Amino acid sequence: MNLMDEMMTHTHTLKGRNVLSWLDFTQTDVSQLLAQTQDLKENPHNNMMSGKTLGMIFEKSSTRTRVSFEVGMVQMGGHALYLNSRDIQIGRGETIADTAKVLSGYVDAIMYRTTSHEKLAELAEHATIPVINGLCDIYHPCQALADVFTILELKGRLSGVKVVYIGDGNNVAHSLMILSAMMGMEVVVSSPKGYEPDDEIVEKANQAAKENRGSVKIEHDPMIAVQGADVIYTDVWTSMGQEEETEVRLKDLADYQVNDELLKIAKEDVHFLHCLPAHREEEVTASVIDGPHSAVFQQAENRLHVQKAILQSVAGHRCS
Repeated sequence: MNLMDEMMTHTHTLKGRNVLSWLDFTQTDVSQLLAQTQDLKENPHNNMMSGKTLGMIFEKSSTRTRVSFEVGMVQMGGHALYLNSRDIQIGRGETIADTAKVLSGYVDAIMYRTTSHEKLAELAEHATIPVINGLCDIYHPCQALADVFTILELKGRLSGVKVVYIGDGNNVAHSLMILSAMMGMEVVVSSPKGYEPDDEIVEKANQAAKENRGSVKIEHDPMIAVQGADVIYTDVWTSMGQEEETEVRLKDLADYQVNDELLKIAKEDVHFLHCLPAHREEEVTASVIDGPHSAVFQQAENRLHVQKAILQSVAGHRCS
């Protein structure tokens, strides 16, 4: 896929859309966002968000999500407002519906980083402005777009690329599966029994794969999963809110560490990705994440560029 060939003339076609998961979008929509991302990475400063404000509600702590959205708005001439859920009325019993209606009168878009997809959907239902999923318990769409854009940069294509996710079948795995399948990639998720991705999400990813010449597979054996892999991806074994399960998870996922032995089974030019933060010597060894195959900091930087593309598309001024 040549990004510039995929670039749409009218970048306002996604205007007003919510970005809750990629299931609501087409391959053409995503191709447009990838093309805009490339353009924004090469030309970071514009006035597409001039005079506009993004409200950012955080129920979970963040480094990349907060900084990338805030910097992105500044680079496009707008402003981002940090709203910690403990400091606004939503944390003291005001309904999500009321919060959505109030904020719709103040800001031009809302980014919500929440513990529950149901809360996110409720906010989007009652808001009259675009709502962007900054992370929830089921999906992490902004991360997945950065992942796919990074893979496109590294490999020069998406169609037919084999990406293997190793570890806990969590929200990151869900969004990666869906978007990779949608873009015609071969995606394999390798998790121990009991940690597999949600069956309903796997089914939806399979449907996206059928429609876009991709494929989705669940393979419990990581040694088999990574054979012929172009990209190997992992995430922390214990996500926020699961801290009490740490000891059990360390034991259950011990055989799913991404290490040099695993990389040797993949393609010689395999790349390693991780959404960060990383726990070295747990889900990945230092030799891998800090080694020559790793692209994790390129991937982290790309969060800025993809989120700017999303903001520009759903809430920005129209291109002349």
